Amino acid sequence: MRPHTAASHAPRGHWLLQTAGISLLVNRRGVAAGLTLLLMAVAVCVASLSVGTPTLAPFDVLSAMLGAGDPFNVFMLQELRLPRLVAGLLSGAALGVGGCLLQTLARNRLATPGIIGIDDGATAFAVASIVAIPTSLAPPMLALLGAATAAALAFGLGGGGSRGYRFIVVGIAVGALFGALTNFMLARTSIDAANLAYPWTVGSLNARSSSTVMVLAGCLLLCLPLAKALARQLQLLRFSDAIAIGLGVHVRRTRLAILVVTVLLTATAVAVAGPVGLISLVAPEVARHLTGHRGVPVINSALAGALLMTAADLVGRTAFAPVEIPVGVITAIVGGPYLLWILLREPRTPGT
Repeated sequence: MRPHTAASHAPRGHWLLQTAGISLLVNRRGVAAGLTLLLMAVAVCVASLSVGTPTLAPFDVLSAMLGAGDPFNVFMLQELRLPRLVAGLLSGAALGVGGCLLQTLARNRLATPGIIGIDDGATAFAVASIVAIPTSLAPPMLALLGAATAAALAFGLGGGGSRGYRFIVVGIAVGALFGALTNFMLARTSIDAANLAYPWTVGSLNARSSSTVMVLAGCLLLCLPLAKALARQLQLLRFSDAIAIGLGVHVRRTRLAILVVTVLLTATAVAVAGPVGLISLVAPEVARHLTGHRGVPVINSALAGALLMTAADLVGRTAFAPVEIPVGVITAIVGGPYLLWILLREPRTPGT
């Protein structure tokens, strides 16, 4: 595939790639934004592996990752810092993509998995598997079931996701219901069980299960191409249902597919990192701002989510050392004011 030499064949600000009768229009600013986010994420990854107690030089980090050098450094990098970094990258990317899909589907920036209750549903079911319901199912499996239940309630009662503010209000009510259920279970259980369930109530990347991270990696590998494939039809859903149908979109099937992808990404991310919902609010907005067009920036949302999650975890781990602040607290401190800004700013056209 090569760039077309005739600039007049491509709209301004785009590349037209052609090969074997297949044409692909690529937004230049979107590519530049993706490369910028990728480079920033790499820089944060290097800092995350290097900074801490002790702080390591980049060469020592590389040696430890290859299994050479000081045995303590090898253990710290391979068993502590690197798994935590991978968990942050994957969960942040999954939350970023889930937020991008849901915001576009509902035509509202507030429609994120955290705000409409999907995170709360996953958390409630995961906590229930620890403190309330004796079961052989692991908390991540119950988190997936809880996310699906919350999404079904929000979409069923909120008009299928097509009625912006009604969908959000219903989602907030569903989230409040599951949040109250979580608090009730924690209040009625023993202190030991509550401590065991605590990581599921606040976002944290500390000591994540490797099997759960692998499940998230597989889910992301499956869902990211699906999300990218659905992006064009999702963009057409910004119009009314009648127009979208006229343009060849199977509206109900597309909405269901987007819901399934969002639930899978959100549930597996919550299973790894806990409810860090504000990543799904901020990451797509960062991607849209950098990309600068009205497309559906799936890949850039994933990169922005990974960047924000790992940066927040780095700050929480090092800023107040030796005291560690959970990543969910850091994202709430940053994302809370941003949420207020969205609510108080001058409204723009619907769906933006």
